Amino acid sequence: MRLALHGASGRMGLAITRLAAAEPGWQLVGACAGPADPALGRDLGELAGVGTLGVELTADLGASVLGAEVLVDFSTASAVATVAGTCARAGVALMSGTTNLDEAAQAALTRAAERVPVLWASNTSLGVQVLAELTERALERLGPGWDVELVELHHRKKLDAPSGTARRLLEVVRGARPELRELRGRDGEVGARTEEEVGVFGVRGGDVVGEHTVYLFGPGERLELTHRATHRELFAHGALRAARFLIGRSAGRYQMADVLGASSATLAR
Repeated sequence: MRLALHGASGRMGLAITRLAAAEPGWQLVGACAGPADPALGRDLGELAGVGTLGVELTADLGASVLGAEVLVDFSTASAVATVAGTCARAGVALMSGTTNLDEAAQAALTRAAERVPVLWASNTSLGVQVLAELTERALERLGPGWDVELVELHHRKKLDAPSGTARRLLEVVRGARPELRELRGRDGEVGARTEEEVGVFGVRGGDVVGEHTVYLFGPGERLELTHRATHRELFAHGALRAARFLIGRSAGRYQMADVLGASSATLAR
């Protein structure tokens, strides 16, 4: 399986490089980074600490996808439209985990999906996908009489709040309860909690990789659904599994749920 990376010198790019180098069946054929990256020209394997791979880090995206079956992108939101267009023209499947995309970037992914398989996920953790599915199921089963709150914890250096995963979970909640309105904070005499609000709160500190909890409050009982990430490599594992899923698929947009569904079908056989 021939793999190219965009944002290859970043934390996620190097983590995926280490996994792909260790996992049978993968061949790294291209690595791209921004034009100002100080590591340009260096071997990607040496940057990742796995020895020479013969793949030079370049700023030429078109050259980096030559011969690739799938490109994994963890870069910047402003680059996603270009990445999507390049993959579509080259006939290369695209798996992107770049976050904070605007409508233009999402539209570019949709256009690319007319020609190649495309999977975008704000979080490539398989466990987070299951958390979203459990949240949806719980809301359906418990009904509108239960209050819902979301709390996310991350390391002190995280720049955005709430996290992309919290926003994804909020989409799930509002899909099941469209009448709910998002609330980002409570301060002072705000009055009693209404039935139409869902609190979304971010906590920052230390080196927490990531923790997300969906609280469901009913009369006399409480349900908590929590996902805890203990190391960042789990996101690389999920991204590589998604990339494997895309190879050979027909053009279209896919989700992490499709990756899990395909794995479940394989186990069932």
